[in-house]
Amino acid sequence: MTVKLLRTPDDRFAGLPDWPFRPRYAEVPAAPDDPQTLRIHYLDEGPADSPPVLLMHGEPSWSYLYRHVIPPLVARGHRVIAPDLAGFGRSDKPAGPGDYSYAAHVGWMKSALFDVLDLRDITFFGQDWGGLIGLRLVAGDAARFARVVVANTGLPTGDQELTQAFGAWLRFAAETQNFDVGAIVSMGCANPMPEQVRAAYDAPFPDDTYKAGARVFPSLVPASPQDPAAADQRRAWQVLAGFGRPFLTAFSDGDPITAGGERAFLRSVPGARSITITGAGHFLQEDAGPRLAAVIAAFIEGQDIEETK
Repeated sequence: MTVKLLRTPDDRFAGLPDWPFRPRYAEVPAAPDDPQTLRIHYLDEGPADSPPVLLMHGEPSWSYLYRHVIPPLVARGHRVIAPDLAGFGRSDKPAGPGDYSYAAHVGWMKSALFDVLDLRDITFFGQDWGGLIGLRLVAGDAARFARVVVANTGLPTGDQELTQAFGAWLRFAAETQNFDVGAIVSMGCANPMPEQVRAAYDAPFPDDTYKAGARVFPSLVPASPQDPAAADQRRAWQVLAGFGRPFLTAFSDGDPITAGGERAFLRSVPGARSITITGAGHFLQEDAGPRLAAVIAAFIEGQDIEETK
């Protein structure tokens, strides 16, 4: 069956504040039996011959979230790759909620980052769904990754009860008449967000028909042991239990949805370390972008990182 794809007009991204980056695109299969391709947008900044730092966003944001993380990393000589998930940013957006699944998101990113870009020796950073999807990439091809940093994310298997805060978010995404993306991102930050920045988060979505992926995402989190993604999640944890490479959690101190989520990684991943990013909400990239970049760079460069448990 052919997937209906929507593509946000380029002029929606003109003149965004603090956004000088050149768009790049990778064409990936839209679906197993679909002859058309889906266009994945990504940023590729810094020296092409340096090992890549892969920054993956979650919901309902896009790579704009990393506009204050990318320049400090590039200034320290790192190559930075920041893709937009399918359904977000400048990437194509399947129009039907049924076109999205956890496995489909993993497949689209695998195709773009491994099959097209052939990234290796990767430093991975993932937040929110960027962590859920990116950690599945780590588990699927661990040899491509040199180290991992995760923040305000998890790898749920459906065996644990979801938090009340997440349950409220799930109902909101499914039921609200006005899924205001800019307002949602703003509410997930500890600091006030300028109106033009809120507008930048709205830019990928000219109207509600473009928001199917954003609305459906919460329902794709495994909520029971029988969830279609549960078995793959358990296998991913098994890989992480033997990962053996540097692993850091950098959760913020102001996120009610993922608070305490770092403990699962510290228990299960050998040698995992922890640092807390203070004064930041769920979208810590907005609240503490340069500080987060400094932590990632120090981790890559083997410098001391103050740990908090």
